[in-house]
Amino acid sequence: MRTMGVEEELLLIDRRTGRPVPVADQVLARAIAAGGPGDGGEVVGEMHREAIEVITRPHSSLAALGGQVLANRDFTESLASEAGAHAAPLATSPCPVDPHPTDSARYATIMQRYGTLPRRVLTSGLHVHVSVDSPEEGVAVLDQIRTWTPILIALCANSPFHDGVDTGHASWRSMLWNQWPSSGPMERFGSLARYRSVTEAMLGSGALLDPGMLYLDARLSRNHPTVEVRVADVPLDPGTTVTVAGLVRALVDTAARDAAAGREAPLTPACAVRLANWRAALEGLDGCLVDPTTERPAPARDVVMLLLSHVLPALVANGDDQLVERGIADLFTLGTGAARQRAARRPAAAGAPDDLGHVALATARTNPGTRTHLDAARSRTTIGRTTP
Repeated sequence: MRTMGVEEELLLIDRRTGRPVPVADQVLARAIAAGGPGDGGEVVGEMHREAIEVITRPHSSLAALGGQVLANRDFTESLASEAGAHAAPLATSPCPVDPHPTDSARYATIMQRYGTLPRRVLTSGLHVHVSVDSPEEGVAVLDQIRTWTPILIALCANSPFHDGVDTGHASWRSMLWNQWPSSGPMERFGSLARYRSVTEAMLGSGALLDPGMLYLDARLSRNHPTVEVRVADVPLDPGTTVTVAGLVRALVDTAARDAAAGREAPLTPACAVRLANWRAALEGLDGCLVDPTTERPAPARDVVMLLLSHVLPALVANGDDQLVERGIADLFTLGTGAARQRAARRPAAAGAPDDLGHVALATARTNPGTRTHLDAARSRTTIGRTTP
């Protein structure tokens, strides 16, 4: 069974005002003093001192991964509270912010070289890693999954507000992130040699500082034997993180199986995938998505069900079908993070202080059934597989 792990970026927001605050150094110092979040997890800094990243270890069991996601969030929130902040799962700040760069030579170079973009853009994403048997298999997986990943943007959409205004998008983080020169979807690679030649050419252009700036929608990890899928907002609810991790593992399983059977990856051009990304970022689950099999719009629920059908055999084989199906049902019942943020935000009168509905959401940040459902799933889990 393939292992999987996740990285969640969290905003550090003031407990009273809801505005991002530059307290990452204090949070990191407390994390080191506490010995980390436990179970092989990590807390690390980000480009700005208003953000932090929490990382799980690799897991075979989706329920166990969910338990660590919950524990990581609880641990980081407890550290942030000591600095007068919340560790908030918000993909952009609803309040205006002037970010403070982290003190490192690399980030200083990025700030100097890339102008306004790194100085003004403060976003939080979700990265999912799934193990692959070899780099060759990893590239075959990248070619097979590229038309499905826009759906993950819609499922995780959690950034409707930016700089104090409603952007009209479900995932404004996606719009901001795609200002980086190497972000977004790629054409089919076809082979490991082609993957390496393309990424080397990108680096050789001089537009990127280093390999860490290969901000592709999905890529081979530089540090782990994994495929890393990077398109999604950090979800408001950890149950969505678990759902998407299970879907990504099933996508990788399905893609590796299809590639091994000689099934050709879709010919869909990168520009079409980029448009599917854009539509998912605009509408989330409240409108239409692009059907990856027809390249035409269809109701979001139908396209999500198409993805579920595509990966269902792998979900069942991994014992993940119940958790993932429950997570998808919750998203359509309760709404994405973007929909819930909009529902919680009250119009503010001219000159009034910022609306703080997002603070209440960030504090709760778990739908009422998530912990109970994950606890029940973990109790059924043996040797990394959920029993019927």
